[in-house]
Amino acid sequence: MACRINAPLRCPSNAPVLPPLNYRQNFRKHNLIPSSFHPGLNKVLISCSSNQRRRSSVVVKSHTTMPEKSLTENRMLVFVPPHPLIKHWVSVLRNEQTPCPIFKNAMAELGRLLIYEASRDCMPTITGEIQSPMGVASVDFIDPREPVSVIPILRAGLALAEHASSVLPALKTYHLGISRDEETLQPTVYLNKLPDTFPEGSRVFVVDPMLATGGTIVAALDLIKERGVDNKQIKVVSAVAAPPALQKLSEKFPGLQVYAGIIDPTVNEKGFIIPGLGDAGDRSFGT
Repeated sequence: MACRINAPLRCPSNAPVLPPLNYRQNFRKHNLIPSSFHPGLNKVLISCSSNQRRRSSVVVKSHTTMPEKSLTENRMLVFVPPHPLIKHWVSVLRNEQTPCPIFKNAMAELGRLLIYEASRDCMPTITGEIQSPMGVASVDFIDPREPVSVIPILRAGLALAEHASSVLPALKTYHLGISRDEETLQPTVYLNKLPDTFPEGSRVFVVDPMLATGGTIVAALDLIKERGVDNKQIKVVSAVAAPPALQKLSEKFPGLQVYAGIIDPTVNEKGFIIPGLGDAGDRSFGT
């Protein structure tokens, strides 16, 4: 059964500085989202079944839905799902009085919701029939032969990706550690557990809570693309994003999709998002 993204492509109405219209105009000016967003999605059907006779009434097919080619070919898409729970957990994260255990839990719950939204259009399924206690039922299962790769950017990405396995029945987790110099704001890779190459057609979720200046996420995506992954196969999941990072991603990775809990208007001279939520790694782990 085909999935569909119903969430409108928009920024939150309660943004602290710029109203939603100004956000939208700003993104259009920098080519971050299409000037007219068409919510309809085309269905792509990839048959994985053989010509052999069906056994146990199970047909194996992969169903995915993808945005129209014209939308993703030359533009990066930014999604801010309007779900009240997403707004709630972002609010908990913003509060400077939130203690570390609650902050980490809020980050994990926000990650669960954002990963759920990001997985709507890219999960291959197996369809068929099974016997329920009351009769024969048509069913759809996630195809375990095509796992999604989840790549949390350490440290804070661990908290945002904590519940990924509860959303994605089949996944592989690869860890990528990138630190940012406090003076130059330049990224340094200190841990790389990525495979030498990703299988063709892999779907990759890169989980990084803060998209501020864009240095860390660009470094991560460069490493992933070197291993054979196309822009359109990558989805970035973030708690808070800011225009400088989105601008860099849009210019360098056309076709990329970004799912964010909220978009804040500015980044200060120290590379922190304003109003943001502080250092997500420090606040998640208390160090």
